[in-house]
Amino acid sequence: MPEPYDVITMGRIGVDIYPLQTGVPLSRVETFGKFLGGSPTNVAVAAARLGRRTAVVTRTGKDAFGDYLHHALGEFGVDDRWVTPVAEYPTPVTFCEIFPPDDFPLYFYRQPKAPDLEIHAEELDLDAVRAARVFWMTGTGLCAEPSRSATLTALRARSAARAAEDGAARAAETPRATVFDLDWRPMFWDGSRTAAHISTAPARYREALAHATVAVGNLDECEIATGEREPHAAARALLAAGVELAVVKQGPAGVLAVHRDGTTARIPPLPVDVVNGLGAGDAFGGALCHGLLAGWETERIMRYANAAGAIVASRLACSSAMPFPYEVEQALAAGAVTGTGTTGTPGEPETPGALGATTETGATGAAP
Repeated sequence: MPEPYDVITMGRIGVDIYPLQTGVPLSRVETFGKFLGGSPTNVAVAAARLGRRTAVVTRTGKDAFGDYLHHALGEFGVDDRWVTPVAEYPTPVTFCEIFPPDDFPLYFYRQPKAPDLEIHAEELDLDAVRAARVFWMTGTGLCAEPSRSATLTALRARSAARAAEDGAARAAETPRATVFDLDWRPMFWDGSRTAAHISTAPARYREALAHATVAVGNLDECEIATGEREPHAAARALLAAGVELAVVKQGPAGVLAVHRDGTTARIPPLPVDVVNGLGAGDAFGGALCHGLLAGWETERIMRYANAAGAIVASRLACSSAMPFPYEVEQALAAGAVTGTGTTGTPGEPETPGALGATTETGATGAAP
């Protein structure tokens, strides 16, 4: 059997069209940059930047933007073998406005349906999904069929494989995790303009939580998943739903992580000159995967992930802004994100970190 992937993510992909001007409404922006986007895809990029072998399970349109995404994944070192085309639907694009330090409106173009919601269960490579050291899925994957059934099929395969493993053998191997990024995007759900999602989404979330070992979300997402908004109550509810590690991101209040073994980590925010906060949560996710794979203690993982998120918040883009290990270590040593942040892609211009007002970030932002 081939060597297992360190990280397989599943879910959204698209093209981010970001203004190259900050503090300007979209109607007045004159120059844009094109970037790989989609939160789980960016998590795979972030983990790859930290030296992990990653792949993504998703679908694009059969169009020029789909071709671009394949090329970008290759440039970032993310395996695209499970990125397949859907002829009926165009590759999604997302626009944003950038008003640092904390206002980044998003405009999703995923009509009539996003190809990444056309992932079919029978097309999954379940052997690879079972074997992956970390499998990462998102709440958006539960919002529509056939993606919902495919996501739950992957989760059940992970659960069955975990149950079949001998406990002693499992402990001797590289740590394994199934991560549920709560990723609440109400506009993607059927009935999102009515009260329907209030009952539909929580039930879908509970079904997925029963198969996850790690849950990650901000306060809004935790409230959808558990009905709890107070951080400690939300963490306890996530543990009660079945996970081993609950990570509650609180923005300016930092990050709370609670493990089933009783370990609790409260990580304060890292000072940063915010340029664009949208990719911070994805950098946090990739670094979380990296720390889990390394077998670090919970507090160390959270500090590392928080620093990775803060670095991306200091940069304009999301995927190309994901940090390398030395950059995370520098931020941790300095106790802040300092100096001029680069996009992280060779040959691209530097993005001035001083464009945004100095704030503190708990890495709650997520890319489109």
